[in-house]
Amino acid sequence: MHEITERHALLDEQGRLTEPGYARSLILNYDRSAIKAPKLRIKEWDYYLVTAPGLAVALTIDDNSYMGLDSVSLLILDPEKPWQITTSLMQFMTGGRKKLPPTSDTGDVHTKGKTHEISFLRVGDKRILEFRMDKFWQGKPIRGEFTLLDPPEDPDDSMVIATPFPENEKAFYYNQKKIAMPASGWVEYDGTRYEFKEGESFGLLDWGRGVWTYNNTWYWGAAQGYLPDGRRFGWNIGYGFGDTSAASENMVFVDGVAHKLGRLVFDIPDKNGTYTTRGGCCMPSGKTVETAERVDDFMSPWIITSDDGRFEMSFKPIIDRAAKTDFKVLCSDQHQVFGLFTGTVVLDDGSKVEVEDFPGFAEKVKNKW
Repeated sequence: MHEITERHALLDEQGRLTEPGYARSLILNYDRSAIKAPKLRIKEWDYYLVTAPGLAVALTIDDNSYMGLDSVSLLILDPEKPWQITTSLMQFMTGGRKKLPPTSDTGDVHTKGKTHEISFLRVGDKRILEFRMDKFWQGKPIRGEFTLLDPPEDPDDSMVIATPFPENEKAFYYNQKKIAMPASGWVEYDGTRYEFKEGESFGLLDWGRGVWTYNNTWYWGAAQGYLPDGRRFGWNIGYGFGDTSAASENMVFVDGVAHKLGRLVFDIPDKNGTYTTRGGCCMPSGKTVETAERVDDFMSPWIITSDDGRFEMSFKPIIDRAAKTDFKVLCSDQHQVFGLFTGTVVLDDGSKVEVEDFPGFAEKVKNKW
């Protein structure tokens, strides 16, 4: 795997990646004007996930050039009675008008409409997330505010990957994941105020810029929390997106220090698919029937392992934040499954970290767009 260590432009004069690989910060300089692909293929987004015991909120500001998306999710991660709602508001032909900054280190992100507003603000070493949506679910509003810290005393490593696509030399994926930022804040919805307390809440950033090919499937997972000895701990894992021969996006973080892992595989169990009969000569309508087709069984336990033996986890799902859109030409089938990890991670110095029921998520997403 190739680590990028020197700062320079992300793209060359022909709009191709100058140096595929991974890094520990946004060391390659992204410039939207340097892209040589059709402008409607440019995709830019900022996604934050804030977690606390039994709670999670996800916020997205997305500019895919031909469409934009502003999204809010609230999840109650109670194994006995899980609940989640995601509301996404779409805009057409945004074309970069959301003006997402070329780095996550500086700059603010802001979007609003008649019934909603979302802001991601940088104030010193803090990230301030503010949002409201007047009709979040069943006509009821939601609002909230979070503060995420980039501790100045930390090494502040992050996972950064720059990958090309072999079928299109002007397509690329430039992505940063920041894991386990200390967080605090609150959300109000349907008469209840949910507190994300300092010392037990964490924020995750998924920052992305790029030009994608049309049809892709990827796997992604992350977890964040404290170890029993008080160390801040988390990981980013994933694969399947673009040509990753130069690098993988698998890293473990301990108090802000990155430990690089090899390649991983998500072993998702499968089951027979089903369909509901519509009636006819041989069978009444409304009957559920199994098919011979095998489909992913997202709510059964997964196994996630690395080729270097340093990441061995079982994953017990709690809730599947699923979303499916099918406009034939544009399709998206997303399964972000929240649950609990149990297993071991080996750090760079050979020491072993064991976790039991450690909160996080794992996902599989298929997109044609």
